[in-house]
Amino acid sequence: MTKPPAEGSARSLSAVPEVPAAPVAPAASAVDPPATPARGPARLLHPDPVVRRLASLTLINCVGNGLSLAVSVLFFTRVLGLTAAQLGIGLTAAGVCGVAASVPAGRLADRFGTKPVLVVLVTLEAVGTVGYVLVRDYLAFVLLACAVTAVDRGSSAVRNALYAEVLPADRRVAGRAYLRVVTNVGLCLGTALASIALQLDSRPAYLTTILLDALSFAVVAVLYARVPTPGRPVAEAGAGQRSGRRRNPALRNAPFLAVTVLNSVLCLQFGMLEVGVPLWIIHETRAPRIVVAGTLIVNTVLVVCLQVRATRGTEQRALAARACRRGGLLVAGSALVIGLAHGLPPVAAAAVVLGGVALQGFGEVLSQAGGWALSYDLAGEGAHGAYQGVFNAGSSAALMLGPALVTTAVIGNGLLGWALLGAVFAAAGLAMAPVVRWAERRDAGTAPTAVATASAA
Repeated sequence: MTKPPAEGSARSLSAVPEVPAAPVAPAASAVDPPATPARGPARLLHPDPVVRRLASLTLINCVGNGLSLAVSVLFFTRVLGLTAAQLGIGLTAAGVCGVAASVPAGRLADRFGTKPVLVVLVTLEAVGTVGYVLVRDYLAFVLLACAVTAVDRGSSAVRNALYAEVLPADRRVAGRAYLRVVTNVGLCLGTALASIALQLDSRPAYLTTILLDALSFAVVAVLYARVPTPGRPVAEAGAGQRSGRRRNPALRNAPFLAVTVLNSVLCLQFGMLEVGVPLWIIHETRAPRIVVAGTLIVNTVLVVCLQVRATRGTEQRALAARACRRGGLLVAGSALVIGLAHGLPPVAAAAVVLGGVALQGFGEVLSQAGGWALSYDLAGEGAHGAYQGVFNAGSSAALMLGPALVTTAVIGNGLLGWALLGAVFAAAGLAMAPVVRWAERRDAGTAPTAVATASAA
């Protein structure tokens, strides 16, 4: 499933939370797993109490996300009275604002602290979501959508930096994977609840759904304020404040920027899955339309079952790059397989499309795990907000541009279009390892300077 932008992916009213984490003293975060394995439902709970608390926050937020995702288009068009063209223009403008907001939000987190900035942003998102029920004209809708999406994307970047503070370095990617599983579960629950509003198909039902989404943000803001965070050492806090006055360190880290771009290319797979595959099934194949729902089920099941396992071994840069390479090649293969469904009999077309989506699911969990690991490992300590802001901006740009790219360059061009898209994914995956080696050479070259500076201090 699409996640913001990992985690997440951008949504019409607000986006799905993303989930990272970073190095911290062991005492500040995780506990060791229990000596005896848990039985029954307890086996589904994470052994780390901090991750369990973050999982509860994620579940609440994503149930609200699922509610709004299911009804947002109908709410905007039938309740607010927007045309499809107006909605598309408004959401595109909002997407641009979301991309632009990630970087400054991350910088604010480095300067003023991740938790207070996150609480403020999530609170603003709750207020903005309530504002949708009060909108009466198109200009107000566009301005509000831009503001809410900017706050949402900014909060996503800051959330990643917060997790970097509260989870230990050796478990950050696995923790994010676990939270991504919770994200999918929450989205499914929210979508199921939204079916009640869809069945009632009335203005009060849609308004209630939107207000419940706003309530989920308000609850999450309160709960984030109670998340225990390790106090930053004075030296690190001072460095964070100084970083707020100088140029963004992430924008001066060329290998990190290259990884961000390559990861953004791999994130185009979400546009392929959400928009390209349904359009391809309906307009260019003879597969039954119900296969559209089947593709989302297959993807969701694979992510839930495999995402945590896919993070194993990504603690090392080379292995994380290898995960991206394998993920990119699998997604490339999936694009080619999906393209082969054109002209086949209904049953065969359905089987081929579902097989291609299964390949995409395997590639997705690997490429996401590798990208998360590299986004943390290549980031400078004491500036996680800046680095996650830049990384999140890249992912958000891919989520915004992906649907347009797939519909214009792939759909309608048949197998050739899918093959070209697959080549793009393969190239991004294969390029990750050389970029990581470049980052290692850069780190090796700057290490003596860093040591000399520390000695002089």
